[in-house]
Amino acid sequence: MQTPTSCHVMAKPTGSICNIDCDYCFYLEKEKLYPDRQNNWRMSDATLEAYIKQTIEAQKNNHVQLTWQGGEPALMGLTFFQKAVELSTKYAGKKTVEHSFQTNGLLLNDDWCRFFKQHNFLVGLSIDGPADLNDCYRKNRAGKPTHAKVMKAVQLLKKHNVDFNTLTVVNRENVKHPERVYQFLKDIGSTYIQFTPLVEREAREVKGDQLRLVLPNEALADVTEWSVPVRQYGEFLNTIFDQWVRKDIGRIYINMFDSTLSSWFGESPSICHFAQRCGHAFALEANGDLYNCDHYVYPEHLLGNIHDKSIEECNTSSQAIQFGKDKQDTLNSDCKRCKYKFVCNGGCPKQRFAVSPNGLPNHNYFCQGYKLFFEHTATYMQEMCNLLKQGRAPAELMWTLNYREPKTSAIKMNPVGRNSPCLCGSGEKYKHCCG
Repeated sequence: MQTPTSCHVMAKPTGSICNIDCDYCFYLEKEKLYPDRQNNWRMSDATLEAYIKQTIEAQKNNHVQLTWQGGEPALMGLTFFQKAVELSTKYAGKKTVEHSFQTNGLLLNDDWCRFFKQHNFLVGLSIDGPADLNDCYRKNRAGKPTHAKVMKAVQLLKKHNVDFNTLTVVNRENVKHPERVYQFLKDIGSTYIQFTPLVEREAREVKGDQLRLVLPNEALADVTEWSVPVRQYGEFLNTIFDQWVRKDIGRIYINMFDSTLSSWFGESPSICHFAQRCGHAFALEANGDLYNCDHYVYPEHLLGNIHDKSIEECNTSSQAIQFGKDKQDTLNSDCKRCKYKFVCNGGCPKQRFAVSPNGLPNHNYFCQGYKLFFEHTATYMQEMCNLLKQGRAPAELMWTLNYREPKTSAIKMNPVGRNSPCLCGSGEKYKHCCG
């Protein structure tokens, strides 16, 4: 087995504790794993220091990403993250340390935003679209809407010029409205958009403190009512892609599109779901327990506690390496023969609970939706790859399509002057960039 040279750790300093109560959240019930921490849920200073020191030590390159998620990490308070910055400076050495912070935005204020700006935090804001679509599932603990407060967070981030991206969970409701969702995200100023398709399965019978949402090997389980229908997910992506490819290449970055283009170009996909192997993107609970993956926080996938076993030891352990290897080794023969295997590699192992067209088990739930998207975008991906190989910008495809589809294109683009801003969004003049 090949020894990994680095890893990524998603820290959850509040564990599953959150200030909202999303209907679809897969993590809230993880509190059942730590009943003794209900009244003492905060990550301790000792665990914080161990996490930062060990994460920096575990990276063999000079770039370190410290990722904060939840629950809701802002519940820890600003002082906690001021200390985190101090510790990352203390242990960085010659390495560059960056922080990313995933939040629902409800607790953000001017102090938080000034702090984010001062220390170059990349903020990820969770929002599922316009108010009616967002508030369908994302409610506070009193069952009230959250959208208005998230929009206040958007304005605060803009006011302080804080870089932010958006994370949108594609669920049974917002999948019906791809144009509205995409336009809304652009309107609020999101230029980095992450679409995360939702599927969870719940056990038909739960005994005692057992977890309700299950892993793929549980036979007696059903897909939840809020999970996104497979074909609709593919159509959702295609509808948005058709707009993006004609006017937003180089200006709006969408995780699914970027990852697919990377695979077509022969590079590693940016989405872990589509990597050949996984196993080195860990989840750290508030007490120091380290798990194989954020979606595998189950007792059988506990790698150890960082107070007893370092992150580097966990990363190079046979359990972590085997977890990643299993993703590739357990592909069924239908997946291995698929012409799009090079793009998705069978998808996330947690989503492999369906049956393939030829009746084979261990098949990805999203397979049909993925294929719809890959087939719809194949020609465009190839053309963007050709441009890249010629040292040109993929954004050139936009005006190629404009001239190729003069009667059908909904986007009419004016000719670009040599001294006009380049359409790829670089900020350079066209003659010095794609021209």
